[in-house]
Amino acid sequence: MKKALTLLMFAALTLSAGAASAEPLEKMAKKLAGGLKNKKIAKVAVLDFLYHDGATSSGSSIVQERLTTYLAETGKVEVVERNLIKKLLEERKLEMSGAIDPQTTKELGKILGVPVVIIGTLNDMEKETEVNARAVDTESGAILAAAKTDIKRTWQDAPVKPAPGGMAAGPVSPGTPPSGKYLGKPLVQIAILLDTSSSMDGLINQARTQIWRIVNEFISAEQKGKNPEIQVALYEYGNSGLSANTGYIRRLTPFTANLDTVSEMLFALKTNGGDEYCGWVIRDAVDQLDWSPYADVYKAIFIAGNEPFTQGAVNFQTSLQKAAAKGIFVNTIYCGDRQRGIADQWKTAAELANGDYSNIDQQYEVVYTAAPQDDEIARLSARLDQTQVPMGASGRMRQEAKEMTFSKTASAAPAAGIAMQSYRASEQNAKADAEWDAVAAIASGSKGYSDIKKEELPQEMQGLSDKDRKKKLEAMVSERKAIQGKITALSLARQKYLAEQEKTAKNGPKTLEQAILETLHKQGGQKGLKFKTN
Repeated sequence: MKKALTLLMFAALTLSAGAASAEPLEKMAKKLAGGLKNKKIAKVAVLDFLYHDGATSSGSSIVQERLTTYLAETGKVEVVERNLIKKLLEERKLEMSGAIDPQTTKELGKILGVPVVIIGTLNDMEKETEVNARAVDTESGAILAAAKTDIKRTWQDAPVKPAPGGMAAGPVSPGTPPSGKYLGKPLVQIAILLDTSSSMDGLINQARTQIWRIVNEFISAEQKGKNPEIQVALYEYGNSGLSANTGYIRRLTPFTANLDTVSEMLFALKTNGGDEYCGWVIRDAVDQLDWSPYADVYKAIFIAGNEPFTQGAVNFQTSLQKAAAKGIFVNTIYCGDRQRGIADQWKTAAELANGDYSNIDQQYEVVYTAAPQDDEIARLSARLDQTQVPMGASGRMRQEAKEMTFSKTASAAPAAGIAMQSYRASEQNAKADAEWDAVAAIASGSKGYSDIKKEELPQEMQGLSDKDRKKKLEAMVSERKAIQGKITALSLARQKYLAEQEKTAKNGPKTLEQAILETLHKQGGQKGLKFKTN
């Protein structure tokens, strides 16, 4: 992290720049709203402000965001929320890439449900940017009101020019890779990149306790009638305890389906001040991980932090373009004020790799919401643990480590403990446990009864005859399958219950879990994944 004095100076400069640029846009909003009120216009939508050649930069969305806010504050017109605009345009595969003709405005009016759209252009000067705004009647294409102002240019990136097809150069479609091959079975690959500098303790705590609900969303999802395998990789960056030669970055685990390992790594993390190089850690994740080349695999990077995206020697735009070329969504999660994150180019970064931009309050402590299914899941999970039969000394060590991870998770957050118990009833967890648990090995089909060595089993089972030992293992396999089925049904009901509770709850600060789940539902759907809780 920066030294205290540097931080204070930066904050002061940022605040003064923000105040200076906000006032002209506020005046612009009042002028536009006043002109529309005279014509009895009640509802408008503000679109991205592009450059004259259709190019875009973080300034495009910054102006759109601020003007939306200021127009709403006037109280003279109702303004469509900008995220809804983006969603509606994406659903119809529309992209704003230049001048809007009368036919386009008419189509936009129908899609957005507004009689007027606010469009405009940007023109960069030496230290300022000229903003031209127009309120356009969506039926006739006539300009109903117009305004012009100059604002300080608080963003650093240069405009990205449109490609010949009209789309902005840089973002690459995450569709079919050049191979055009399909894996044919559901697979999800997620790389989580966490800032572990000294201000990020809250982020790490959220990751530790919320990862299990995120995983369970995929466990219960389906692609072509089958549940996906989930592979998770974990990186930390921005920790000054790491080597400067590697960009203060460390890969904690490559892609793994053993999610207990991921949880163990999260609990081992410690924060420490440092420099946060987003472009560098994304490049490492893209280059080092074994990403599937198949087109039907959902591949995503989630990077969370709170410093400007431009830090470090590796160009973040190049890293993001490499990710997009491999069909990897890159989703950015800024820990702090949404507008600050936009100014620090976290939104621009997400857009370069077809991802989502979110902001969260990493210090927010989530209040535990008990679900009606919790007690029964806990009771059944205790019975499930009794069906474990560790093989050898290494098996006993794995069993103890698994119990320790659960104990830490449940102590950190009761809801996380229940979610972890739900995951442990899954087929994926059974496959991971098959390496050390005889019952899991037999139930998953990785071993037959004859493959289980008597001398590796607990003492009480070694003394049984071969017939009685097999009979006991058969009974435990049968009991486990029955318990797993019950927990799976209860877990799905629990997820649906919590989703409904969140819909009706008052709006509070967004957490890491909520930011990731919103994105997973949207992007996973593009890969044919169907979420039962959605």
